[in-house]
Amino acid sequence: MKAIRFHEFGGPEVLKYEDVPDPQLRNDQVLVRVKACALNHLDLWVRKGLPGVKLPHINGSDVAGDIVEVGEYVSGLRSAQRVLLAPMTYCGICEFCTDGRQNMCREFSVLGYAKDGGNCEFIAVPPQNVIPIPNDLTYDEAASVPLVFLTAWHMLVTRCQTKPGDIVLVLGGGSGVGSAAIQVAKLLGARVIATAGDEAKLDQSRELGADYTIHHYRDNIPDEVSKITAKQGVDIVFEHVGAATFNESVKSLKRGGKLVSCGATTGPQASFDLRVLFSKQLSFLGSYMGTMGELHTVLGHIFAGRLKPVVDKTFPLRDAKAAHERLENKQQFGKVVLNP
Repeated sequence: MKAIRFHEFGGPEVLKYEDVPDPQLRNDQVLVRVKACALNHLDLWVRKGLPGVKLPHINGSDVAGDIVEVGEYVSGLRSAQRVLLAPMTYCGICEFCTDGRQNMCREFSVLGYAKDGGNCEFIAVPPQNVIPIPNDLTYDEAASVPLVFLTAWHMLVTRCQTKPGDIVLVLGGGSGVGSAAIQVAKLLGARVIATAGDEAKLDQSRELGADYTIHHYRDNIPDEVSKITAKQGVDIVFEHVGAATFNESVKSLKRGGKLVSCGATTGPQASFDLRVLFSKQLSFLGSYMGTMGELHTVLGHIFAGRLKPVVDKTFPLRDAKAAHERLENKQQFGKVVLNP
């Protein structure tokens, strides 16, 4: 089969469109023909080099396609079903997995990180990762859902317990996870302030439901938040940018506010004044993906049309280099998708 693989870490130029062996289906697996695979910032970090990545490697966490073959030990799934894949791997037997908290598993990882992912024509996965999708959801839309909507749901629902009337500041509304967060926050009855780096993305953020927008290259985020909230600050900051915005995020919080973070796109090291943390009685929360139960919950909203995947642009699999460059240059609004 054809795949995008890299044999060394580096820039987009290390991505190679090449022949690799077809996956060998085990009796306890499902073979899926990949029709769409969406990019995440994780793909960029893995390509540049992360601990635990074995070379050569195939990226790709968010996969949609058709079942080709079902192993003889697998029931409840059949050939030709349209499906998406849950983008996580876990042991399934530890105390966290058996309690339904898979993202706390010591072996928890993301498809396309510790194991080869979906930037290829075929992939073999455990049946618990295979979720049928309705016919009115395109493959590109389905691939644009799992990682970002699951992450946003876990951050805003489970970690922050967002309630109607809360004001949520979403950093990077044009990103995949940011565009998902705007919608999830609105579904929960919150008011949303979204930031973006150009006027087009600000307009698109408002179209998704953002009540207010801030141009994060032109404006001072805490000052604009203060104006919007009558100097009160926001209840929740949805943070995934990292070092470049962390202090601005802290300054934007109201007393008793919550900052929830799932990433560090601009760098992992952040410093802040501890006196602000305890005097304003703030909560700093970490969030990592989500659980299988949460994924099925958020997919219920997707299938019912209450939440909508945001597809930015599609590329043929062979053009993965151009797709990576689009994401790396922050040109996208929503998800960039590869089509084998």
